[in-house]
Order: sequence, then C-alpha cells, then structure tokens
Amino acid sequence: MKKIFFSIIVVCLVISALFILNFYSYCVTSYSSTPVDIIINIPQGSSFKKVSAILSENNIIRKSIRFSFLAKLKNAEHKIKTGEYCMTMPMSPLEVLDKLTRGAVIIYSVTIPEGKNIFDIAKIMEKAGLGSAAGTLEKMMSAEFIKSLGIKEESLEGFLFPDTYHFSRETVPETILRRMVIRHNNIVNKEIKKRAAQKGLSMRKVLILASLVEKETARKVEKPLISAVFLNRLKKGMRLECDPTVIYGIKLEDPNFNTRLRTKHLKKVTPYNTYRIFGLPKGPICNPGLGSIKAVLNPAETDYLYFVSKNNGTHQFSKTLREHNRAVYEYQKKK
Repeated sequence: MKKIFFSIIVVCLVISALFILNFYSYCVTSYSSTPVDIIINIPQGSSFKKVSAILSENNIIRKSIRFSFLAKLKNAEHKIKTGEYCMTMPMSPLEVLDKLTRGAVIIYSVTIPEGKNIFDIAKIMEKAGLGSAAGTLEKMMSAEFIKSLGIKEESLEGFLFPDTYHFSRETVPETILRRMVIRHNNIVNKEIKKRAAQKGLSMRKVLILASLVEKETARKVEKPLISAVFLNRLKKGMRLECDPTVIYGIKLEDPNFNTRLRTKHLKKVTPYNTYRIFGLPKGPICNPGLGSIKAVLNPAETDYLYFVSKNNGTHQFSKTLREHNRAVYEYQKKK
C-alpha cells in the first residue's frame, strides 16, 4: 500500500514538474523567431480577453489559456495600459505582458517652433497624428477650456510655449494643450513677472509685444532693437504699423489666407490692424519664445522708430522718417 501511495506521489511530482517546465518554457519562449516590429493598438476599455485576442491575431502570442494564467500569476489582468505599442519580435509572453503593464507605448515627438500661431500649431499636431486640426483649433478657442486653464483670453494664442513635446497616440488635444500652457507658465516665472512690473508692463502686454517681435525677426541680436522700436512708438503715440498683425487679423476671418499683403489689406479695419489702430493689437499674434519675451523686458537703448527688411533676414533701423524712406527705397522699392 505504501509503495502504491509513494508511486502516486512520484507520478504527481513528475506531472507537476512537467507542467511547470512547460509553463516556464511558454513564458520565456517567443511565439515567433522572425525579427520584425509589429504595431498593435490596445483600445480604451479593452478587456483582458480582447487584449489576448489582439496579441494572438498579430502572431505575438499563442492563443492559450497559459497567457491568461501568466497574467493571473503576475496580477496583471487589470494593469494593462491602453495605447499604441511596437512589439519588437521575438518577444516572450512574459516580455509582452511586462511591456503592456508598464505602458511602454509608442511616443511621438512634436516640435512647435517659435512664432507659430494657433492655426499653424493645429496643423502641426494633425500632421503628427495627434488629433484633427479643426478639433484642436476648436479646443484652442473654447471659452470653457481656456477658463479652466486660468487664462482670461478668447484663445490660447501666446500661451502655447514653443518646444518639443512627447505624446502617445492616444493623447487627446486637451492634454497636449494643457501641457503647453503649463510649460508656458513655468517659463514665465516670478523673475520675468517682476521684471515686467519694473518696466510698468502687464504680462499680457509683454506677450503681445513679444509675439510681434517674434514675427518680425528670428535673429537674436535684432530682437532687442525691434522691441525698442515698438516701445518707442508706443511712448510717442505712434501707430505700430506691424505687417504681421494685419495678416493675423485677416487669418482670424480666413484661416487659409496666404497671399502677399496689399494696400487693400492695410486699409482693412480689424482689432489687429496696427496700421489702422493706435496701441497694441487685441491680443498676441503668435506664440513667442523666451528670447522675444526677454527682448521686450530688456529692449535696446536706442531712439530708433522705424525698420525695414533688407531681404536677407536682417533689418535697417532708422531714427527719422526721412532716413526710413531712404532705406525703404534702397531695400524695397529699388528692387
């Protein structure tokens, strides 16, 4: 009787050992040995059964109860993150499960250059696969969403800090825009606000002026000079006569506007046409970088009141209208 009992125990141990060995082999052995990247998407609200089916359909794992058992052992059934994944085969079921629970989704980088307006940014995000341009633009101008960010403006123009951001495909526009605004708030810190107060400028005025400087020049050395011109004109009660403000006012009415400015455009009355209004335009006309913000707070000490493009990325600055007219003839009309 003892021999029979002992034999049964031995058989059970052998079966258990074989099961454990087989299960271990399943956990650490890739279903496919072919080197290949397989892109899959785990939708929001997917059950573990649905996840297993997606993995099986894409030949990442064998459709087996063993994968479910592995997930139970790892307490991972409800820890799988949704999103887009790149499974670099060969991968074992254990590695696949680890990647899904870590949420190691594909990350997309999107760079927002300095001086881009909300229309540009919406298109950049769409091209990066991060939502439709129309939907993003709508969110940028949503009064409710803007208010939730603590901003008292009609759009997020000027508050979307230019930088490189990293997002997963599943990231919604609200999250992306919120991240950009947070980055802006981190850059526009207490030191900058203190400097603005010392200059007698509100941060709103600083952002508007910085957006004008950003659109007028990309050259770091010229930014303080451009800033000085605008500030000098404001002090003297002169119109700013800034072409990019005219363009922005038109683009608010026609986002597809992309032609050269003509006299009729300069005569068109909008809250942004600084050829027609005195003072600053209604709001920022783009999203300026830190360099342009600092240029407004630290303008060059000069009496310049005018500048004209030399058509080579630089400008000719003048103190009098007579000097300016000569420069315009030299660099513009003479061409």
